Amino acid sequence: MLPVREAAAGSLAAVVICHGSDGVDGRGEFHAGALCEAGIATLEIDMWAARGTVRGAQGRPASPIETLPDAFAALSFLCAQPEIDPARVGIMGFSWGGVVTLLSATADRSRSLRGAGPPFAAHAAFYPVCWAYPRVPALSLAGLTGAPILIQTGEADAYDPPGAAQALVAALQGQGSARIDWRSWPGANHGFDRDLPAQAITDPFSHGGAGGEVLMAFDEAAATGARVAVRDFFVQALGVGGA
Repeated sequence: MLPVREAAAGSLAAVVICHGSDGVDGRGEFHAGALCEAGIATLEIDMWAARGTVRGAQGRPASPIETLPDAFAALSFLCAQPEIDPARVGIMGFSWGGVVTLLSATADRSRSLRGAGPPFAAHAAFYPVCWAYPRVPALSLAGLTGAPILIQTGEADAYDPPGAAQALVAALQGQGSARIDWRSWPGANHGFDRDLPAQAITDPFSHGGAGGEVLMAFDEAAATGARVAVRDFFVQALGVGGA
């Protein structure tokens, strides 16, 4: 999605959008509208279609690492577009896509997957299953690129035990190489910006890895606040409109 106003060559910042386990479901479009109004181009990728993957936790790949190349392929594609400034491309994602977003902020993975182009310039992860990174070695977030990171979570998210988000943010801030922002939305469940009927899902990664049922429920206040927060984050981090 391109901003309405005309753009000179190489002038636009852009954001890659990565969906959650349920596939492209409107969340990306919800946030893309605000980003485009702010002058930022967006590209939402479908990580399931090319794999013939069914929607939901039962049909997705075994690990978000398998879909990390998709994100970097989208980065390369955007960097090749004449309107886009390759140095100002960010990434955001929801749940599964939020994990991809955080993994893309590590220097080793970025170097191995992005080719000769620049790394992602900013990372915004929505409810990215915060408990997993220190406990699953393959998901380690050691060695960040130094690009700014925004994490947004819901206080009632059944994926994470109490304190998981705070612990993750503290660990990332402890690396001292990137600006880490965190917003927690009171009373909000997993998928709080998904404007669809409430849905109970079962995921083996929920409840701190014990597995079980998770409520996904839209929260208008949290969704609206998070939309503003992610827009403002990218406006500043990508230097849009003189920010």
